[in-house]
Amino acid sequence: MGMKTDQGTPSGETGPLAGIRVLDLSRVLAGPFCTQLLGDYGADIIKVERPGTGDDTRSWGPPYVTGSDGDPTSESAYYLSANRNKRSVAIDISTREGADTVRALARRCDIVVENFKTGGLDKYGLDHKTLLGLNPGLIYCSITGFGHTGPNAHLPGYDLLVQASGGIMSLTGEPDGEPMKVGVAIADIMCGMYAATAVLAALRHRDRTGEGQHIDISLADTQVSWLTNQGTNYLTSGEAPRRSGNQHPNIVPYQVFQAADGHVIVAAGNDAQFARFCDALSLPGLAGDEKFATNRMRVRNRAELVPILAAAVARMDKADLVAALEARKVPGGAIHTLPEVFASEQVAAREMKISVPHPLAGSGKVDLIGNPVKFAASPVTYRRHPPLCGEHTDEVLDELLGADHPEA
Repeated sequence: MGMKTDQGTPSGETGPLAGIRVLDLSRVLAGPFCTQLLGDYGADIIKVERPGTGDDTRSWGPPYVTGSDGDPTSESAYYLSANRNKRSVAIDISTREGADTVRALARRCDIVVENFKTGGLDKYGLDHKTLLGLNPGLIYCSITGFGHTGPNAHLPGYDLLVQASGGIMSLTGEPDGEPMKVGVAIADIMCGMYAATAVLAALRHRDRTGEGQHIDISLADTQVSWLTNQGTNYLTSGEAPRRSGNQHPNIVPYQVFQAADGHVIVAAGNDAQFARFCDALSLPGLAGDEKFATNRMRVRNRAELVPILAAAVARMDKADLVAALEARKVPGGAIHTLPEVFASEQVAAREMKISVPHPLAGSGKVDLIGNPVKFAASPVTYRRHPPLCGEHTDEVLDELLGADHPEA
């Protein structure tokens, strides 16, 4: 697929962002996810961590990487998930010397990403106004819980809090059950994705005009943004969507069904697919019933239709139903567990499970989730393991600031 795993040096980095340097002052997930993506694209990511403890997520386990003695190490799987392709420097920004060093580094970087509370870096002289004053071409991306303006700007941001306040939990879960969060920290992850695209847009602007800028992005705003069709359903109708479990608000049938030996999903997105689904269930007359012939009518008569379909699905084994759907080109399939996902031929073919060398792993390597982007001309590379805390302090400071590490 054009991807490779190696342990290159900054001078040997490739990819569309090769030659771009990012000062990563973020921790936990949204910021690190953003900078890992930029690192996958070839940027040199310098991750600044607290001496000794490092990124909060290093201790968010179990599970941890297993060492050669069979015991857990200090590196959690959570930390590994968002920190490859980075170099770690341990600097105490609360000291004058540490803040001076970070300012000196910022003058030699293209991008800064941070996720401190609003105003949290002002007291150290590491805020966007100060650093842009030192480096006018700098792109400074601030990730916060609720943004730098508005009545909630002072509040800290946590994924669960934002999923709750931003509306997605009101849409997730069974109709008569409690509101549910998404099974991964999706508010953090999507904020990191939005941040990465914003940084790339600002980089394009900088390269065209020479002008850097501050980017203000929040978990809360991105959460509202990706309400997408459900949010627009409400804005259009004035009616708040209700939780519908695994059913789709605008398409029927588009949900989970219980087969004789487990669960399957069916996503019949148009009338022709619905007719073929009915054929697979040996219900050929159902598609011609005027109550169900069009999606508009199926949505209106959902309560009557779904039990009929569910009863027919319940008589079939999963494998037989999936085969029948595939033969008729009806979207659908089994619900896979994570062991099944990572053992699948599709994941292997698309290199979505990768292994990189790691100095603490007893096996000599750690398994990670691959990058989904397949560039034809400038492929993603996996050059560096998620770094140990402060692993590259001397290397980076010598390289960028000189052997004596002069202050800014």
